[in-house]
Amino acid sequence: MELQVTPLPVTDSSLPKDRFLDREESWLAFNQRVLELAEDGELPVLDRAKFLAIFASNLDEFFMVRVAGLKRRIATGIAVRSPSGLTPREVLESIWGQAHALQRRHASLFHEEVLPELGRNGIELVRWNDLTDAERSGTEPFFDAQVFPVLTPLAVDPSHPFPYISGLSLNLAVVVRNPVSGTQLFARVKVPPSLPRFVKVGPQRFVPLEDVISGHLNDLFPGMQILEHHTFRVTRNEDVEVEEDDAENLLAALERELMRRRFGPPVRLEVEESISANVLDLLISELDVTEQEVFRIPGPLDLTGLWTLVGLDRDDLKQDKFVSSTSRQLNQMESATAPDVLGTVREHDVLLHHPYDSFSTSVQLFLEQAATDPNVLAIKQTLYRTSGDSPIVDALIDAAQAGKQVLALVEIKARFDEQNNIDWGRKLEEAGVHVVYGLVGLKTHCKLSMVVRNDGDKLRRYCHLGTGNYHPKTARLYEDLGLLTCDDQVGEDVNSLFNVLSGYSMTTDYHRLLVAPHSVRAGLVERIDREIAHAQAGRQARIRFKSNALVDEGVIDALYRASDAGVPVEVFVRGICALRPGVPGLSQNIKVVSILGRFLEHSRAYAFANGGDQEVWIGSADMMHRNLDRRVETLVRLVHPDQISDINALFELAFDPGTSRWDLGADGTWQRRIRSADGTRLRDYQDTLIAQRARRAGDR
Repeated sequence: MELQVTPLPVTDSSLPKDRFLDREESWLAFNQRVLELAEDGELPVLDRAKFLAIFASNLDEFFMVRVAGLKRRIATGIAVRSPSGLTPREVLESIWGQAHALQRRHASLFHEEVLPELGRNGIELVRWNDLTDAERSGTEPFFDAQVFPVLTPLAVDPSHPFPYISGLSLNLAVVVRNPVSGTQLFARVKVPPSLPRFVKVGPQRFVPLEDVISGHLNDLFPGMQILEHHTFRVTRNEDVEVEEDDAENLLAALERELMRRRFGPPVRLEVEESISANVLDLLISELDVTEQEVFRIPGPLDLTGLWTLVGLDRDDLKQDKFVSSTSRQLNQMESATAPDVLGTVREHDVLLHHPYDSFSTSVQLFLEQAATDPNVLAIKQTLYRTSGDSPIVDALIDAAQAGKQVLALVEIKARFDEQNNIDWGRKLEEAGVHVVYGLVGLKTHCKLSMVVRNDGDKLRRYCHLGTGNYHPKTARLYEDLGLLTCDDQVGEDVNSLFNVLSGYSMTTDYHRLLVAPHSVRAGLVERIDREIAHAQAGRQARIRFKSNALVDEGVIDALYRASDAGVPVEVFVRGICALRPGVPGLSQNIKVVSILGRFLEHSRAYAFANGGDQEVWIGSADMMHRNLDRRVETLVRLVHPDQISDINALFELAFDPGTSRWDLGADGTWQRRIRSADGTRLRDYQDTLIAQRARRAGDR
């Protein structure tokens, strides 16, 4: 079934041509903000290490998807300029310079600040040459028992072609000499990804696994002379595209694409800066990469492995632990028993704010209680990403096995979770759940759950609509919003949308929902234009957006028009922003801030003053083409004054001069505001919300 898709809006040709920032450069600026968190010397050292790991992981994905996409467009001759006015090649050239500088800055920070500070606190990450003889000998049992059996040295010679190098794998390039013939030979040894990234050689003393392997190369090449060895790592194009023609069997088509992903072309080669010219030339030639795609870094490579150190039991080197609590709207009094979620929602709507409100005692409990409730007749659920041992999936299986009708819409095109979701879909089908795998040409990204219960007086629909995935683990780290409600209009809307997703309904009209790709962009632009009319009539007018990304040109142009009409616009964005704020005559009434911290700001909220009759929407949609045109997304309108006030309070705190944040300038640079004029450190946005929750819990 295909949803009706509205065409891209025509951008305003009367506005300046240079009004959009480049999205790829904006993404690199976002990852620079992550790096600036790691550079904050007032953070505990393991938190700084955590942000170093996040930066590295982010950059990996950027190359696998965004850089790969640019290279693909260049290769196919698609030279259309981006909205920023740059061609794909110009964007790529800009990216290389920025990415090289950021990766060098990342490595320098690790070696010059974080690694020494870890050492001063008793956590040592050393190289093979730093180990004592006893420590080297101590690695032999581990190497013999767990490493050596899984190593496969691959020779490169006329009868052995250069081996395939899988994406993001660590490898050793080894040069050996035959002592009889004097011939020099090359071999590749893959560092097993199934083994610990850092090997413990003391209580909190570690050495990289590749160093342990390199220290035992004589065992791999007996009788040969080891001349040199170097670590390298390749990043490949790992985006997945399923052709429309394959949609008749989407599952099989995607599985074929996942197999092809393994063999995507290289987009980056990382090497230790000590690598010899001869070995580097060989890698460049065999992998078919350019000099620009080579990143020379002081080892060790792949600092995503720092999660090993972050996971150490050293709370003294981390921010104070935060434990979510049950929403006070669900738990009005101290009680040892779990709240009755369905009973509470029957009495009033519940607005959840994760991770401050516990996901496990709200959304997860909502589904678990529904699964065991004899009066529940049916459950319908979307699944975009979930955890490996998902209690959400377990609840759906329990419900199906209890005889309830259960529908799960599993989005198998969720990037990098495709195989996981295929496995979940099959497990659910085996348990008797009706599984739908999405729509042709669209990803189902909306976060919806609906429980149908016989309440005696009538059948009532209990719904959850959220901004985040049904993923209990990330719900402890991602900031998200969610609405639990049994409002009849919302229930009718959600039911209609599920019928679109699983059947042949053509519904596009909803009471309290905006649904992409039909009405999210059009609905928001309509409301922006309404704010312009309110401002021109002298009524209250203001626009506030909170989003992961703001890229869509139609929405940005509407915000520019609002600014020109005198409407104050506040944008709270975590990642990419293509809008230029503060440009006289264009965006002088627009402010853009970004906040990063211990939690990943993930919620989306869109608020309009509306002449005094405030309107607030929350949901799954970011302001990007893919969300508005190629995904099924939902926004739900909040109606209760307290909930509207709660969302407004988040904006007030984010834009308060006393709150630490990054401000975006018209030139695309982000300025971190961390101290006041007198040098006092500004309040942390997320820590403030934690303290507010603690005070409320104490008042209960």
